[in-house]
Amino acid sequence: MIRDEDRHALREELEALRKDGARRQDLSLHACKRLFFDFGIRPSMATVRDLTQTGSASDIPKDIELFWQRIRAASKVRVGSGAIPPALEERAGEFLGALYEEAQTFARHTLEAERKEIESGRQDAEQALRDAQARSLAADEMLQRSEARIEAAWTRVRELENQLAAASAHGASHQDSLQATVRRLETENESLQKRIDTEQTTNAGLRDRIDRLHEDMRKSTEHYAQQIKDALAEAERRVKPMLVELDSLRTMSSTWQSAQRDASKKEFEFIQQLATAKARADRLDAVLRERSDEVEVLTRQVATLRAQQGVDGSVAGVLCALAQSGRLGDEDLARLGTSVDAQVSLPAHCPNCEDGEPELAEVDGRFELSCPECEYTSGLGASRLEVVARFVTRKKDADNPVR
Repeated sequence: MIRDEDRHALREELEALRKDGARRQDLSLHACKRLFFDFGIRPSMATVRDLTQTGSASDIPKDIELFWQRIRAASKVRVGSGAIPPALEERAGEFLGALYEEAQTFARHTLEAERKEIESGRQDAEQALRDAQARSLAADEMLQRSEARIEAAWTRVRELENQLAAASAHGASHQDSLQATVRRLETENESLQKRIDTEQTTNAGLRDRIDRLHEDMRKSTEHYAQQIKDALAEAERRVKPMLVELDSLRTMSSTWQSAQRDASKKEFEFIQQLATAKARADRLDAVLRERSDEVEVLTRQVATLRAQQGVDGSVAGVLCALAQSGRLGDEDLARLGTSVDAQVSLPAHCPNCEDGEPELAEVDGRFELSCPECEYTSGLGASRLEVVARFVTRKKDADNPVR
């Protein structure tokens, strides 16, 4: 049983080897050597794992088996030949001495048992002499077998000595190859260290670039966030009037529903009044629609008059005729702008298909005249006069190409 202070010292020794770069297998083999040779303890998976603090349940048994293979290989060296270190020679001698003592103890115990059997046979010899003689012969045979086992044990010891000598020679060659491997690994380690330095320099540059990209991304995020905030504020500004109008409509709807419920309760009592009120409401609704149409017409007229201020009607008519005949160029149309748009009338029929009724669209202050039937279009223009002129003259140019 290993003491606590020895266990602690052995752990510190293994930790020092680990810091020097020793691998798991080297730590396990060192722990096995210390346990077996210095403390006389047979290495086990639990003990080795407790000391090295590394390795799995499948790796440590392999390391222990490798240790025993090396011990068996080293045991082939003859003790006292001078080919092994003195410490190992002393351990091997102790091992052979213990093996010899164990063989003698086994033979002594066997002989003692046989003597007891002979003594028991002598006591029974008075009654069965023949049985005693047979047992005596059996005891002699067992003694001969014991001597044969002792001789076999000595033969095995000599074989182990020869194997230990051969293992010593093999260990010397293995040591040379191990040193060559260590030198090669040191060279590879130096090259790898240079590569690591290069990679670290590259990684530092990449980290700087990543930091710059993060800074650009942060600025872009703040910019987009501000744009989104402005867009949300603009959307709220546009939605608030709609919400106010929606609340007004909801209030009107609630008031109408309340009145409808009251009217439903008094339906049977005020049926005549309701019919009269309904007829009057219809008349008022018709009058309201008429007034609305009149207001809309007047509004258009007012807008037309406001747009026509400063431009004579005959002049506007001449300009429209010139534009539709293709006598005004793009520069002329650009100079005129929207000054005569109020007096520009849209063509009644599409010059391409002659069935569709052209429609005028305005997008972001620009106009476009197109036919919904054949999708014939004038393209975007800065004024109504320009798109009407393009709509008419483009078809004429297509029908009368210049030769």
